[in-house]
Amino acid sequence: MRKRVIYLFVSILLSIPVDFHAWIVTGQEEDVTSIHANSVIVDSHIDTLMKVVDPDTWLPVTDIGKETNFEVDIPKMQAAGLSVPFFAAFTSGFYDNNPRSISNTLASINALYWIEKNNTDQLEVTSTFTEIQAAIEKGKIAAVPTIEGAYSLEEHNAIELIRQYDDLGITAIGFTWNYSNALGEGADRVYNDPVSTPSGDGLTELGVEVAEEMNRIGMMIDVSHMAERTFWDVMEVSKAPVIATHSGVNALRNHPRNLTDEQLLALAENGGVVGIVFYPQFLTDDREAMVSDIVDHIDYAVNLIGIDHVALGSDYDGAELPNDLKDASELYKITEELIERDYSVKDIKKILGANTLRVLRDVEKAADPDQMNKGKSPTIIPAYEMGEMMDSRTPLFTAKLEQEEGHAIDIASLRIIVDGIPYEPEFNEQSSLVSLQMNDVLKERFHVVTVEAADETGRINRETRIVWME
Repeated sequence: MRKRVIYLFVSILLSIPVDFHAWIVTGQEEDVTSIHANSVIVDSHIDTLMKVVDPDTWLPVTDIGKETNFEVDIPKMQAAGLSVPFFAAFTSGFYDNNPRSISNTLASINALYWIEKNNTDQLEVTSTFTEIQAAIEKGKIAAVPTIEGAYSLEEHNAIELIRQYDDLGITAIGFTWNYSNALGEGADRVYNDPVSTPSGDGLTELGVEVAEEMNRIGMMIDVSHMAERTFWDVMEVSKAPVIATHSGVNALRNHPRNLTDEQLLALAENGGVVGIVFYPQFLTDDREAMVSDIVDHIDYAVNLIGIDHVALGSDYDGAELPNDLKDASELYKITEELIERDYSVKDIKKILGANTLRVLRDVEKAADPDQMNKGKSPTIIPAYEMGEMMDSRTPLFTAKLEQEEGHAIDIASLRIIVDGIPYEPEFNEQSSLVSLQMNDVLKERFHVVTVEAADETGRINRETRIVWME
């Protein structure tokens, strides 16, 4: 049955109760339109933010709230019923230039918040299972920020910076792109230097530390783009389920970016999920592919590891697509092919989104319940907004602290963290202003700044913003 239907986003709301398990009920749907429209559709890897930012300035310039020539924009997601897109902040790493990798990563994250600001009625940045549910119930697209290529994380900044990324809503991090880095070995098993120096095997000590911290704060580890040894090291270290956001099945297409049967079985034993990629090079030995090739990979993975561990991870706007899938608006063709292969409604809903959301929920449950002993007091009011331009390369960062009557601010706890580096700020008790004058010139354009304070009970509150400079 070949139905070319434009699915109104609001139709996806008709059967979404609060209970997670109700998101995958079988129901009585009989055709592609009703099954697709009544599913919560998640895509665990989309590269559109690369196209939103200007390649020279890294400032956001294209608002995807309107029709674009991209494979993903808000109208296309609404047409597809794509309610939970994972938007990747991608960087391939800049050789021997960690500050530039930080800036590049933050530029994409900033672009997602800029998109939200321009389209508040249609899209909301979300990072937790509860926030995703709430956004969908309000009729909004729940945009999930992720990172592809953690080249911004090095020995001097990794743990503090990953906490700042957590503040910004980053839900999953892929340690490597194809190149290796301070966390581990990438799929190409070389560093991004002028001579492509071969890299060491597997996860580094810093990579182990980062994986453990991500488990602690409830952030998903993305194992796509890892060298196989790095994958196995992560599986040994991680106490929480992991996700392969956009990978294929190696048994069907022998490629370093695809997962072997042994890897897929380990992923299932871990409780994780693989998002099947749409990129023809990972699907078939031919130069071209069709939607049926995507579902061939889904079939193989389901038969090998079970229906609960397979999902979608398109790589929209980051790779070519099958010939019969022009953009995100045609996602219904995946549903159509699954129906033709006699998948049940319940199982289709799992593949379309429920499996990925289940892993997110399980990762959150496995996290440290205290998560840095976070609190809500004192209230921190930075003097700058998210995405604000600073007028100096040696800026003065300030924030006002407001405490409830009868409670004291622990002055010794005050910190301002810039790009993963903590500083001891000044504090004016009369004005309740905390401030940090940067003496070192911030050479790159984008930076992330966190103001952290605690009350006398030790409960910590943080406010984190991305800022940029001319």
